[in-house]
Amino acid sequence: MSKVVSRSEADRLGKRGSYRLGGFGRPGSGRSGPPRPFIPSFLGPHHRGSVPAWILAGLVSIGLIAGGALLGLWFMPFLVGLATGVVMRWGWWRLRVTVPAVLVITAAGWGLALWIMSLGGEAIGPTARTIASVAGFPNVAALAIGATLGVSVLLGLSGLWLGRAAAPRPARD
Repeated sequence: MSKVVSRSEADRLGKRGSYRLGGFGRPGSGRSGPPRPFIPSFLGPHHRGSVPAWILAGLVSIGLIAGGALLGLWFMPFLVGLATGVVMRWGWWRLRVTVPAVLVITAAGWGLALWIMSLGGEAIGPTARTIASVAGFPNVAALAIGATLGVSVLLGLSGLWLGRAAAPRPARD
């Protein structure tokens, strides 16, 4: 791996122009053109579909999560998050929009299910207080209900992540 260095090469070391760094660049002054102008991405929406259709899809998702929770399908927020992750690639929605949407949809879905159960006469509040006291927290029902909604949100966000990772990026029109 060693190459015999001639005396002329050794004499050039340390002198101007002897290292030839960046030899693949274009010849000339070495300066590039002017920088690209900055165009903010928040000026106009680039997503597909109408906003009322997306809102309707969100309301249907809340209904699906609530219905699934009433039927005992506790993993429904994950499935809705997974579908949202796939659809967000198609609709070109950004994470700064879809993450809060999934947070609201999953929490509202399970909150609606718990509210419907309490209206149906089930003892949601006393059960939540008992769970909180057994867990060592103060005898407050809001902690157990908040933990339930938190698990729902985490399921939805993990589904969103997996759907976004699994869906290929569509080609720009």
